Amino acid sequence: MAIDIYCGEHSGVSREAIESFERAVWNVFAHRPDAAPAIETALQAQPDFIAAHALRALCCVSLARSETFEAARTHAEAARAAVGSKIATSGEQALVRAAEHAAAGHLLRAADCLDQRLAEQPRDLLALKLSHGLRFMSGDAAGMLRTTRRAVARLSPAAPGFGFALGCHAFALEENGDLAEAERVGRQAVQHEPFDAWGAHAVGHVYETTGQAGAGVAWLEQTRGMWSGCNNFAFHMAWHLALCQMAQGRMEAALELYDRHVRPQKTDDFRDIANAVSLLWRMRQEGIAVGDRWDELAVIARRRANDSSLVFALLHHLLTALAVGDRTTANAIVATIERSARSDARDQDRVAGQIGVKLASQFAGLLDADAQSTPRRTDIEDVRRLGGSNAQRDVFLRTLALMAAEGGSRHEMERALKGRNRLRADRFETMTRARAERSARTLEVA
Repeated sequence: MAIDIYCGEHSGVSREAIESFERAVWNVFAHRPDAAPAIETALQAQPDFIAAHALRALCCVSLARSETFEAARTHAEAARAAVGSKIATSGEQALVRAAEHAAAGHLLRAADCLDQRLAEQPRDLLALKLSHGLRFMSGDAAGMLRTTRRAVARLSPAAPGFGFALGCHAFALEENGDLAEAERVGRQAVQHEPFDAWGAHAVGHVYETTGQAGAGVAWLEQTRGMWSGCNNFAFHMAWHLALCQMAQGRMEAALELYDRHVRPQKTDDFRDIANAVSLLWRMRQEGIAVGDRWDELAVIARRRANDSSLVFALLHHLLTALAVGDRTTANAIVATIERSARSDARDQDRVAGQIGVKLASQFAGLLDADAQSTPRRTDIEDVRRLGGSNAQRDVFLRTLALMAAEGGSRHEMERALKGRNRLRADRFETMTRARAERSARTLEVA
């Protein structure tokens, strides 16, 4: 048995292959662009490298598109086949089980497998990072914190990758509302590991969430040299910077960031789409003209309307369809979510039934003026099930508040805002809040 520097245990693997795998793992931790090539190099050196096959499967799952889930299943099968040729370590077995569950759409079961591995070997940092990511996608903030708290308590600060573990913990703290501790731990993470973009990200979340836009801009600019070298996570960090600029009324600066750093590549990665759509949608709510920027997003929304891999992604595509007035695509997206809700094969089917159908049908009503007269009650905690972060889901919460106001229900508007404000200390941008208040005053209170 060989052990890599992050305490992953491997059976029958050459030192050359392990070194390539270590580079891949570091790139995953640091959100750098060379993870996939490093995995490929490891597999060229060792075709039956169990952990490399499993990691490739889990990376495909994180992309959350129908074709990437198909690829994930292929890679998970390769990992299982590699197990058959040797006596796998407990760490390898956990990775393979996690890959199989995740590829089948059971992300939380996959995370549970990895957490069981951490209970046995708390220094296995890849298991920690992967569990963290799966629970993040699943909206399991409490599970994220439970996992990171246990792991950090049992890790030595001298362990390679300890700073990355702190970054995960900082983000989990932030998502659970412990903002002061999240800032402290996030700064500690970056100090300990200068390439920990996730830790820097957690601190950025704290500033955006608490309405400290100026401090947010300063922090994100201070750490730009680190996160600008990331993979498309750099686009997400630029999104946070644009939000802070918007909060200060600097709409032109936010649009410039959009063009140069938030949407520099017209990908259909759901994370990039979420950045772009939610920023433009906020601009739309503020009455800011964005030119033809919706057009390329509308093409992608039409192409992805039947892809039920992730409800979070579908709802962003729905907002795009609404922005361009594409009723056909909007209806197709609602139908896809409704169809998913009638199944129970994957975690996302349950998400569709619990919150996806309700939100999609409400948002689709924006295309019909009459739908504004019947605002519906939505539990803020249910929205968390969509996955993503508090900051990412805020685009849905603020939209619900505006819809309630424009539908004539000050009570529902205030209820939505109260729920939103439990998650953040800021308020709507000035124009959006004024619009909501004006609508609530002029329409009959429900």
